[in-house]
Amino acid sequence: MNPSFQARILILEDNASLVANLFAYLEPRGYLLDAAQDGLAGLTLAQQGDYHALIVDWGLPTKEGVDVIRTLRAQDCHIPILILTARDDLADKISGFRAGADDYLTKPFAFLELEVRLEALLARSRGRRRKLTVGDLSFDLDTQHIWRGSRQIQLSASEKRLLEVLMRASPSVVSRPKLEETLWGDELPEGDILRSHMYELRRAIDGEQEEKLLHTLRCVGYRLAVQE
Repeated sequence: MNPSFQARILILEDNASLVANLFAYLEPRGYLLDAAQDGLAGLTLAQQGDYHALIVDWGLPTKEGVDVIRTLRAQDCHIPILILTARDDLADKISGFRAGADDYLTKPFAFLELEVRLEALLARSRGRRRKLTVGDLSFDLDTQHIWRGSRQIQLSASEKRLLEVLMRASPSVVSRPKLEETLWGDELPEGDILRSHMYELRRAIDGEQEEKLLHTLRCVGYRLAVQE
């Protein structure tokens, strides 16, 4: 792996021995790793963390890996995903790719092949979606650095997820339900928590800038764009 770039990888796998072996192999090669042993916990981590790629087992407790992938893709999450599974039937492979996986590796596997496939996913992702820009606002998805002109902006993980969705959609409007799904999936909290997140996001990216980028469309949603 490029020594100037440390990729954060989330592993969703319920086999503790395999997880330990993946950590033992990948961590010395410079990867930053997290893991979850069930689907719901893994989905929450994927939604809340800033990961460069996911390694997902199909047969997870509480929520199958392929369903985790479908949920993330439905939330407009573009993170590269590698399915790692014992299912080797063509029908399963087709289902995995149609769910939104970028690659598919069957068990048993060679760790070197996993590493090479992971490197390829990361290289394509970095080349394809390295930076988002709206006006003088930029979001480097690899480093997670955000700038408004010469001013660097600090955001929480939730605010970063909202900003990424808004920047990818710009200049289109993103509905409130879409943004709520981005943060909480199907389990929405009580009260209008989204409004608080959007208030903090607006304060961070617009600040004292003369030109406002984040616009509210009452009863519709939010739009991130240069005002025409």
